[in-house]
Amino acid sequence: MIKEFEIFHGIVLSRLIHNSNKHFTVEEYPSKYNSSYIINGNIGIYIKYSKKRLSPWRFSFTKEHQDEIYQMKKLLKDTFVVFVCQHDGIAALSYKELKNVLNKKHEEVEWAAIKRRTREKYSISGSDGKLKFKIGESDFPNKIFK
Repeated sequence: MIKEFEIFHGIVLSRLIHNSNKHFTVEEYPSKYNSSYIINGNIGIYIKYSKKRLSPWRFSFTKEHQDEIYQMKKLLKDTFVVFVCQHDGIAALSYKELKNVLNKKHEEVEWAAIKRRTREKYSISGSDGKLKFKIGESDFPNKIFK
């Protein structure tokens, strides 16, 4: 039986393979949430997905999710959170960008919201703030391999 998360994670991994023009390795990051991977031994990606069909897409972050992302940041060279917005596309945030919408104080449950109008970039806000710039879908996976 195919698990739901495998479909959304497959989208992310497929984009990495087909759009990066680079050879890379992928390994599972030890996580009880099946959300994290390590690229090339030093880049962490944490995947969140929404099944909602239309904008805005909301993503919940428990304290444990944020703690895991922080641990990845401490252990690895770079860490990114990759948001899959149903069939619309992917928005990737660096750890630094994520901290603009979810600060360093990890509450029990926080949220991030992603909005996009047709043919525009993604606007991202969260429990603790808002990005001052928009994220393009074409930024992923280039941002990971910069």
